[in-house]
Amino acid sequence: MAETPRPAAYDTAATMGGLYGDGIIASKAAFERDWIAALAQDIDAVFQEALALPGGAVPRGPNRYYVETFPERLRGFVDLATHPWIVSVCEDVLGPDYRIVEIGFDIPGPGARNQPWHRDFPAPPATVVGRRLDSLAFNLTTVDVTEDMGPLEIAPGTQWEAGAYFEHGMFPPTERAAFYQARAQRRMPQAGDVSARSALTLHRGTANRSNLSRPALVLGVDAPGATNADKHDLQVTRGYFDSLPARVRDHLTCRVVDRLEPIVQKHTIEGLLMGAP
Repeated sequence: MAETPRPAAYDTAATMGGLYGDGIIASKAAFERDWIAALAQDIDAVFQEALALPGGAVPRGPNRYYVETFPERLRGFVDLATHPWIVSVCEDVLGPDYRIVEIGFDIPGPGARNQPWHRDFPAPPATVVGRRLDSLAFNLTTVDVTEDMGPLEIAPGTQWEAGAYFEHGMFPPTERAAFYQARAQRRMPQAGDVSARSALTLHRGTANRSNLSRPALVLGVDAPGATNADKHDLQVTRGYFDSLPARVRDHLTCRVVDRLEPIVQKHTIEGLLMGAP
């Protein structure tokens, strides 16, 4: 059977060039605004619950939190996991046996400060030695991001820095900040846009000077052999797992449980707690 041609938006060369070049790509208006509105409601409900649980909402700097959640707490999880652009990016970069290992969200609230430049974890041998990306982070905003809402800044191409002299393999020396700032790109997506990036590309959340929060969903995906699942605790109940289509179920690295258990988050990034110097 002949292969079905992909739409231009799902062009493999553009995907590989973007993620191996700048380290980030995006698909505009990938989701309808009604879908995003439902996602925003689900995120807010989970966030309020997490704030009431010890360790439920992990601080990532002043007035900035990260929360891991469960796929079944998000009504649109299956839509997310099967979106053609997301699937095509995963297959192109990570291979057909990619694994979904994380679902959560960042919330920079009013008053959140500039973060220091960082990557989300140390560069693995696959990247440092093999020059290969073995994980991706997909992000969706639930709001139209404006300049005063603390948009993400990214330093293109820095996913290839080995980081041997980075503190904990994640934080470059402060004297390098001017170098990253000179090449920084500020990302201001609209509700419905989705991006894919290497979590190794140096980035930072900027100061939120508005009176609004800027929630952003995070979907973490690994290639076979990557180890980011060790930092997370993806759980689904048996009934939910059995209800999932095979094209989602077969890509999940998760625990199947009788009852969802509180998530004790394993990926606190202490270097972000004080904000940028």
